[in-house]
Amino acid sequence: MNAQVLSWIVFIPLIGMAVILALPKTAMNAVKGVSLAATFLPLVLSTQLYFGGFDTTTANFQCVQQFDWIKSIGAQYFVGVDGLSIALVWLTTLLLFIGVIASFGIAKAGKAYYALLLLLEVGVAGVFVSLDMFLFYVFWEVMLLPMYFLIGIWGGPRREYAAIKFFLYTLLGSVLMLVTILYLYFASEPHSFDMTRLGELVGGRIPLNVQLLLWVALFIGFAIKIPAFPFHTWLPDAHVEAPTAISVILAGVLLKMGTYGILRINYGILPAATLAPFWHGQSLAFWLLAALGTLNIVYGAVCAMAQTDLKKLVAYSSISHMGYVMLGMAAFTPQGINGAVLQMFNHGTITAMLFLLVGVIYDRAHHREIAGFGGLASIMPVYTGVTGLAFFAAMGLPGLSAFISEVLVLLGAWQVYPALTVVGASAVVLTAGYLLWTLQRMYLGPPNEKYRALPEISARELFTLVPLGAIVIFLGIYPTPILNLQSPALLRLNEHVQSATRTPAPDMVAGAR
Repeated sequence: MNAQVLSWIVFIPLIGMAVILALPKTAMNAVKGVSLAATFLPLVLSTQLYFGGFDTTTANFQCVQQFDWIKSIGAQYFVGVDGLSIALVWLTTLLLFIGVIASFGIAKAGKAYYALLLLLEVGVAGVFVSLDMFLFYVFWEVMLLPMYFLIGIWGGPRREYAAIKFFLYTLLGSVLMLVTILYLYFASEPHSFDMTRLGELVGGRIPLNVQLLLWVALFIGFAIKIPAFPFHTWLPDAHVEAPTAISVILAGVLLKMGTYGILRINYGILPAATLAPFWHGQSLAFWLLAALGTLNIVYGAVCAMAQTDLKKLVAYSSISHMGYVMLGMAAFTPQGINGAVLQMFNHGTITAMLFLLVGVIYDRAHHREIAGFGGLASIMPVYTGVTGLAFFAAMGLPGLSAFISEVLVLLGAWQVYPALTVVGASAVVLTAGYLLWTLQRMYLGPPNEKYRALPEISARELFTLVPLGAIVIFLGIYPTPILNLQSPALLRLNEHVQSATRTPAPDMVAGAR
């Protein structure tokens, strides 16, 4: 596979953005065409890489491109993918392409909207391919600005509040990340931002108590993005006010940046802090993740059940389902970690479907109040059928993708945290409760006469939903391809973290003496 393929995936949208800015604002058809092309080409390249050019037998980084960027500080343009990141790169390109199609109804300042959407893809894709921490941070910040404007300009009535809240929360996390990155850079010898070597360069030079502080600082930065309780409050506001396509991207891939960052950076660079004992020999970091993950699962489900706004219900369900990712990461057993990473992908496809479906009904009825509908199955049967598939997938119904990943998480977590696993598994009942209750109130029973004339879901809207539905069904029946893809990289990560117990940090050595 061409070594430059990742750079093309990341920067083709930037080229598309430049072309859009050069077009007159009245040429909206051209703007949409360029946006489609600038997101379709990365999708083609990532698909070719994902299905044709990626070696599933090795844990090594592939399609690596590395050269000096800012030589005076040792920052490099260093990109590559392994089994942990390749699926997220492909998911990013797929959802951005779908997001462009879902945005065709945007009327206000369309040229600026599509330009910012393409810039957003640059930032998100760049995060998942970066192997230099300085580059990682730059792409992380690139993502922040377009999302702020996309919510703040094209969002709902409280868009300014939601955008500022999103920006401030994420900026707080970014500051903590930056301070930690600088500390690691100056602690390494020689000074380096290389994520593949930084753990070795700093591991024996930083006392364990300092490593724990760095771990927590990074964790808070990433937990805000997940979002983990109690850093979650920005998410419902952002989702409710954001346009449909932005909600799809926000839930589908931006939340995964948090869990990906913990796996790649917290686990990969600070393994000794990750395994630092807390209680009965158990890791403090793993206990924190497990407790917050279980809290996310239950709290998100309870809050979702209380919602009257369909979009807010889906937003809280995202908080709940990301809790399974955290619980599986905390277990760090083969089943748990594989289930967590698979859940990251599955949640991205399922929640994207849910937000697209919310957008379909909102575009017709201009509200999202669950109690305001009724009997939609007899008015929009095709739309109702697709919604049923998405709802059952979100419940974790056997035969659909989330079932596999959630069961793997629970199997893995049971071996380490049986009590927390029982609590997390019990929340499945809550999930089924709020989704089935919503299905009954909105789609079953006698139709609301006010909405008898609602048009059926359109071909364009179906085009955005069918690929996601196909993925949900395929991975529910046969998840082996993606599990085989990620397993070597996760096995390498497990071995790397476990090896930290054989390489004590400085104060651990001093304690032994």
